[in-house]
Amino acid sequence: MVFNKLFEQRAIDFQTVFESGDDIAFGTLSATNVDEKTVFQVNAVYSAVSLIADTISTLPLDSFVRDGETRVPYRPKPLWVSSPDVDLPREAFYNSLIVSLLLDGNAFIRVFSNRRGEVVNLTVLNPTHVEVKRNALGRLQFILEGEEKVLSHEDVIFIPDLVRPGQIRGESRTKALKENFGLALALERFAATFFGMGTNLSGIIEFPGNLTAEQASNLASGFDSRHKGWRRGHRTGVLSGGATFKATQIDPAASQSLEARHMAVEDVARAFNVPPHLLALPGTNSYASVEQTNLAWVTHGLRPIITKIEGAMSKLLARSPGGEEAFLKFNLDGLLRADIQSRSSAYATGLQSGFLTINDVRRLEDLSPMDTESADKVRVPLANVNIDDSNVTALKSKIEGAQKLVAAGFQPADVLEMLGLPPIVHTGLPPSALQQVTAIDPIDPESVYKDEVV
Repeated sequence: MVFNKLFEQRAIDFQTVFESGDDIAFGTLSATNVDEKTVFQVNAVYSAVSLIADTISTLPLDSFVRDGETRVPYRPKPLWVSSPDVDLPREAFYNSLIVSLLLDGNAFIRVFSNRRGEVVNLTVLNPTHVEVKRNALGRLQFILEGEEKVLSHEDVIFIPDLVRPGQIRGESRTKALKENFGLALALERFAATFFGMGTNLSGIIEFPGNLTAEQASNLASGFDSRHKGWRRGHRTGVLSGGATFKATQIDPAASQSLEARHMAVEDVARAFNVPPHLLALPGTNSYASVEQTNLAWVTHGLRPIITKIEGAMSKLLARSPGGEEAFLKFNLDGLLRADIQSRSSAYATGLQSGFLTINDVRRLEDLSPMDTESADKVRVPLANVNIDDSNVTALKSKIEGAQKLVAAGFQPADVLEMLGLPPIVHTGLPPSALQQVTAIDPIDPESVYKDEVV
């Protein structure tokens, strides 16, 4: 019993070790310590995480509800949708949420409600300060450091990233890929040390004969004081008394350190599903256009993260009147927006095919709608007229067919009936093909035929 209490008092949980960044949890084969703080020292990691967080946090966000097959804005929109944390901008709230999700693999949001159960404030928690477990009914419970009360799903929104079977917490990228991140960090520190300790003159000094410890120290310190550091790396070295300098430093090009750093950036890009060219790696854009590249990134990189956030936070809308079927939606149209020429071509196809109106196109381009009835009506293919006038083309084709049949000698009445055209009264005037109009008496049009032999 005594030993059990002793071990209980000295137990160190995962969160404590993670936050401390000690070697016992995050030591790597490259002799670097990797945790959520030191991992940001890797330039590629900082760029990838900030790129994803800034991109998603600045997207337009709104609440909607289904009305049959269409979605309509959910109003009145709760205040927390536009301002989840009353003391921080909306962008800062989601930025912190996404950083926690990307690095720790888990995101926790503390929900503060009033007596009516309505959400009044949301804050992003430090994932290392939250312990998750299940109660006897299998529901999640959260133990927050500093709070004695055990919190439920009503008090905390839990968003895991990649979850192993049988686990509750999401897998931490920082822990799972510590060797990759540690190698990248080691390469950056090696490069910094390389320039800091001398570019071309790192090596040993050979001196004939024996030197005392003081003489050897003076020789080394005197040489370092003149040549150590990248600012002094190209100074001319002078040795006397038969001393010679032998360089022992490996050339970065020969050691392939540049290629290794290049590959380290690609490893980080794969870890966060970011296109390498967005991390400023030249020659890595494999798509023919920026539009296709953005589409691939949105589909495979951003959409899974966005969907997890939307699904978790949409549950809060049920606490507002009439919000049981409401949901949150980030607007990704801005990321998928093509160039002006591609958009114009797409709009032209939509107008000619009859599934876009002129005002639909103007709304997509953030232009004010036209105050005309025809601008809200779709157009039919080919004729490109208002749908109310779409029978004009068919009527014209029937009339042309009737003209050819009558000219071929068929009875006009029978032709009209066959084509489904309404009967019409003829003027009685012979067609101009048989008699010039100037020779016809409008009072007695048949007079021109009185002398003809029947």
